[in-house]
Amino acid sequence: MSKSILITGCSSGIGYDAAHGLKRAGWQVFATCRKDEDCARLRDEGLESFRLDYSDTNSVAAAFEEALRRTGGTLDAVFNNGAYGCPGAVEDLPTEALREIFETNLFGYHELTRRVIPIMRSQGHGRIVNCSSVLGFVPMRWRGAYVATKYAMEGLTDVLRLEMADTPVRIILIEPGPITSRIRVNSIPHFERWIDWKNSPRKEQYQKTLLKRLYEERPPDQFELPPAAVTAKLIRALDSPNPKPRYFVTLPTYFMDIARRILPFRALDWLIARG
Repeated sequence: MSKSILITGCSSGIGYDAAHGLKRAGWQVFATCRKDEDCARLRDEGLESFRLDYSDTNSVAAAFEEALRRTGGTLDAVFNNGAYGCPGAVEDLPTEALREIFETNLFGYHELTRRVIPIMRSQGHGRIVNCSSVLGFVPMRWRGAYVATKYAMEGLTDVLRLEMADTPVRIILIEPGPITSRIRVNSIPHFERWIDWKNSPRKEQYQKTLLKRLYEERPPDQFELPPAAVTAKLIRALDSPNPKPRYFVTLPTYFMDIARRILPFRALDWLIARG
């Protein structure tokens, strides 16, 4: 029998590629999305897809139960991937916006994880893979909300890994760097909803930097890789008999991991500020 995996955030980018890649590798894939229309599109492409919105507790519960119904009560792996960004300076970020992004980027991960752990304990195996980012361990200007959720998620995942070491459930982080995706485009509505940049003391900085990055068509970032690079690491994490706690993707992620370990804080700040 094929192994089963539930993947979140499959409408595009990392989740979309992972769903198709694991299906080709022989997995039974439950490719979930926040919007029903995206689920319908994935079903047309031959995937098993249904709605899962991290910010909606009922949606998380229903999706989890649907996955179990389709497998007869088992689930071999979960890939917590769905997330979004809300760019803007921290001083311009309303606290309610921060609460809202944590619902999706952290609390939803936690809720789905807590639901699946008893199943994996009972069946005697399981992998929970959380998709983080290079911004899960180094900061970057204008990305305070996203960075906060990823830092928090990495800490929670590290503790969970330690606590689950005496069980058959393996807890794994994947840490991409620049990956081709729609996260920039998808963050624009959140920026427009929450950030009053025109009345910010940083208005000129917004105009010179963030607005151009958000709205102008740009070539791929240096060292940017396609989502397939993440899928390759995900498959390695799922197939390995002894998976690593962390899997880095892209050269900047490896480089920044080394830099944060050897550079003084001010030198690291200088390096990050240069982009």
